[in-house]
Amino acid sequence: MTHLPDCPTCNSSLTYEDGALFVCPECGHEWSADDASPAADEAVVHQDAVGNVLADGDSVTITKDLKVKGASSALKAGTKVRNIRLVEGDHNIDCKIEGFGPMKLKSEFVKKAQG
Repeated sequence: MTHLPDCPTCNSSLTYEDGALFVCPECGHEWSADDASPAADEAVVHQDAVGNVLADGDSVTITKDLKVKGASSALKAGTKVRNIRLVEGDHNIDCKIEGFGPMKLKSEFVKKAQG
């Protein structure tokens, strides 16, 4: 029996083959044997709405009014968000916004703050 690679996301050893893909039953991650190594994934560059490169700990400003699911009001354009954290996924910024609490934002709706 051949040894299958561990899941690159959760390190589970319970992976299985599904056609040309490897699948992890614990986290649902799918990848092919040709995928780049996890070290290459760390080179992802996050950019704001105007192309500035973002980094963990940056401050950003929201560029347009954003509706917030479950909230009675929207986040207004010009709201400053401090100390962002970059993560993988569709909403690639984790932050805390005063008056709203923890929030996930897309980098395309923010602009890096000066200073």
